[in-house]
Amino acid sequence: MNLTIEKILDTVVDAALDKKAHDLIALDLRGVSLVADYFVVCSGNSDTQVLAISTEIRKQADKLGVKVRGVEGENTARWVLIDLGDVVVHVFHREEREYYNIEKIWSDAKVVDLV
Repeated sequence: MNLTIEKILDTVVDAALDKKAHDLIALDLRGVSLVADYFVVCSGNSDTQVLAISTEIRKQADKLGVKVRGVEGENTARWVLIDLGDVVVHVFHREEREYYNIEKIWSDAKVVDLV
């Protein structure tokens, strides 16, 4: 299988949606930052849902053969960051997402059409 960044992005999005993630967006950071090519940002309504979303994303990434480079925040389940290299995923508890508003910080990035 030819593993592309877009395939990784699609897998992450599908995994998050499978666990009923809310307000999911993907930001195309190419040309804006060297941090990653894409940020995926989504929310859960409870600590349990945030953990379920992040667990499913890691599980599906593993099935693809994508190395998870790091995971932060699972101990509190308020903001879980999953580093997949070119795709970085932010799974927020709804309240934390409103507070940090990282979409505004990265407002120069193009929002990816996920349809």
